[in-house]
Amino acid sequence: MIIAIDASRANRSHKSGTEWYSYYLIRWFARIDKHNQYLLYSDTPLRDGLADLTTEQDFQYNYKNEPYFDKDGYQIIKSPYNNVRAKILNWPFKYLWTQGRLSIEMIFNKPDVLFVPAHTLPFIHPEKSIATIHDIGFAHNAKIYDCCKEIGPDSRVYKKILNAFIKLFTLGKCGVSSVEYLDWSTRFGLNKTSKVITISNFSYHDIINVYGEKYKNKIKVIYNGFNAGMYKKVHNKKKVEEVLSKFNIDEDYIFYIGRLEKKKNIEILIKAFAKFRDKNKNIKHKLVLSGDAGFGYSDINYLISERDIEDEVIMTGWVDEADVPCLYNGASVFIFPSNYEGFGIPLLESMACGVPVAAARSTSIPEIAGKAALFFDSSDQGAIINALEKIILNEKVRKDLIKKGFTRSNQFSWEKCARETLNELVN
Repeated sequence: MIIAIDASRANRSHKSGTEWYSYYLIRWFARIDKHNQYLLYSDTPLRDGLADLTTEQDFQYNYKNEPYFDKDGYQIIKSPYNNVRAKILNWPFKYLWTQGRLSIEMIFNKPDVLFVPAHTLPFIHPEKSIATIHDIGFAHNAKIYDCCKEIGPDSRVYKKILNAFIKLFTLGKCGVSSVEYLDWSTRFGLNKTSKVITISNFSYHDIINVYGEKYKNKIKVIYNGFNAGMYKKVHNKKKVEEVLSKFNIDEDYIFYIGRLEKKKNIEILIKAFAKFRDKNKNIKHKLVLSGDAGFGYSDINYLISERDIEDEVIMTGWVDEADVPCLYNGASVFIFPSNYEGFGIPLLESMACGVPVAAARSTSIPEIAGKAALFFDSSDQGAIINALEKIILNEKVRKDLIKKGFTRSNQFSWEKCARETLNELVN
């Protein structure tokens, strides 16, 4: 059987949840399946851990070799069973690669099964096509969702052309609004796939509530995993200190990682942290925020300046994956204030690194964290402050959360996720 996978997201240099999900599944499929042939589609040549699937390390590393292609034009991918190759589908435009170029490929060369590790199924696809709808946060609060911007070029002329093309393509159901496109592509995926995977029971019920009970038997819940070989307790203190010094971190700190944007509730966190510092003069912890800037980033910067806490908040920007475990290990608390999550991989990563977790009691977060986090109302600054005080000041609470965190994180893995997903692909 030829299993084709959209690897375009997995190949991005800056990865977040969906991209890491794609990346790790591809790597684990290569390890556990010697019976099927895999064809990876991408808009650019695959690199790093996707170009060489035989490496032990899972994080994205610097793969020195240039991509090699066989006589038929396929990129040669190193894999444990030599059953993986890639096809680079060039596309002259910056947008709509999936609906445009991947659809064209499906006209002439349909695989036995197509797996898209995201919600966007190409318009033309094989009869057996499976997509993953991670969450539908856009359906609840488009105004603060970073995708509420329009897609396409800045030029008004080209945007009008793109809008007309999308309207024609979607039979008038969608334009250049990203939320419109997300909604249309989600509906399209639900209707046209042979099966849909989602990543939590919360997301399953959310999709059903918004799009209808008729899809309840079509959707399969398969939990995400995390890289347990990488995210673990680091006993080499010098190694941790070396990483922290790269970001000028030399004191105790509260840690957050993820996009810095409104939907992650970072503004409330900043306000609560400022009050936390004012209330607890003897606690000198700083707040370390790691991740790319998203919608509302300027407001976050303004709040930090307005609260006069520029010296207390360290913003690292995007962090190379190899450094993230040390950032977890050096933290006193991991805080996850998000208003909406389909899963929340950082919850497991922090637990596996032995860091006590304070998290919002919202959406999928309690489902994934279980009893291994101290929960708070994401809209209540006082509740956030109380959670931080309990973890930092109460050693018993800290030890209990750390112990429960190790137990909870052991229940998830990318291997388990890959085996369950592969079962859906081949049956």
